[in-house]
Amino acid sequence: MDFLAGVLGWTVIAEPGGSFSGWVGDRLAAQVVAGERGWRLVFGGDEARELTHDSSVDTGRVLHGPWAPPPRHGEPCWVEYLTSEPDESNAYWKRELGWETAKGSRGLGLYTSSRHGDPRPVAGSMSSCFAGFFGWSLYFAVDDLEAACARASGLDGEVVSEPLSLPIGLIASIKGPRGGSCALLEKPAGWGGAWSG
Repeated sequence: MDFLAGVLGWTVIAEPGGSFSGWVGDRLAAQVVAGERGWRLVFGGDEARELTHDSSVDTGRVLHGPWAPPPRHGEPCWVEYLTSEPDESNAYWKRELGWETAKGSRGLGLYTSSRHGDPRPVAGSMSSCFAGFFGWSLYFAVDDLEAACARASGLDGEVVSEPLSLPIGLIASIKGPRGGSCALLEKPAGWGGAWSG
């Protein structure tokens, strides 16, 4: 939590049971729960329930996503699902969340939703090229990607992939000194960066 707070500028609040929450102004950016590993995503929906790959649905107000306010520095700004079986994954997310699939550029898949009107990109999808890693990858918005990478290195973290321009925007990925990784996206205009339309 200290590593992510240092890189992303979160205000950290201790929660009951040894957990911590990271805040950007008045918005919750993430919660670190004692004993849990990796990112757990919570999607908005009509019925609260557990999903596959460390995700679930809640009926409360969605804090981040295509219909939420634009992401600020330190807030989640995109999610991407890495899979070895795209067709099976597409069928699962369509069935569970009502998402549709669309082709992004460079062959990347996009999940879209019309839950609140016109279809908007809600998540990316791609075949996993990382040995043994499948599931959700989380992106956080940063105002200055090079400065964020320098802060990560200065806090004994690792810049796993140097800044790179992709269809979503300028990204890099980092890993903390005790594990845990995420991607950083510079100055996204909205949820999904350049795909936000």
